[in-house]
Amino acid sequence: MSLKDFEKRWAGGPTVGEKLRDIFTKKAPIKQRLVIANYKIRAMVSRLEVFIERLRERDRMLFERVVDAITQGDETRAVMYANEIAEIRKLVKQLTVTQVALEQVALRIETVLTMGDVMSGLAPVVGVIKELRNMLRGIMPEISLELSDVEEGLRDVVLTTGEALGMPVGADIYASPEARKILEEAKIVAEQRMKEKFPELPMLSTVQQKASAPAAGSA
Repeated sequence: MSLKDFEKRWAGGPTVGEKLRDIFTKKAPIKQRLVIANYKIRAMVSRLEVFIERLRERDRMLFERVVDAITQGDETRAVMYANEIAEIRKLVKQLTVTQVALEQVALRIETVLTMGDVMSGLAPVVGVIKELRNMLRGIMPEISLELSDVEEGLRDVVLTTGEALGMPVGADIYASPEARKILEEAKIVAEQRMKEKFPELPMLSTVQQKASAPAAGSA
């Protein structure tokens, strides 16, 4: 594909040859495909927010039970609830990292739609999406499958662009330092959100102190 043909494809006006080919391939213009991909990603971000909020509600309920168990001096029950909270927060952290990274991916796509710089703007997010779909495979498989479709579509856009610009893209599309940077920044933001939204658990060692307090007062 020539650069001129690519520009026409970007704007949604394929050449005569492409029109005939698209009758069979049904491929949408690149710009339209990016808009659709961005819509899907934004929808996934919203669904993750709903799921994370449900987990936060569960966390709050268990937190209250931990405090109640500590107050009653029931260390065994407090530890049991605390362990469940730890598992919930581990899951929330993974989902929050995914959510933040997808927000960054959506912003990248929106910038590409505005500026048109596919190679430097879009190429890194392909690797990011691959990492995220692998992370979600055992947690939210339905979103993992959707990310797989988005990844395939964006990868095709990057490969098409590279071909048109004479910049062939190989397997290193998944080894972008920029992709790693996006994920690391997402982890930092996720840590901050966790600190802001999830209270620190009371030390379970205080169970014995609280349990012995009434006896000391009665003495």
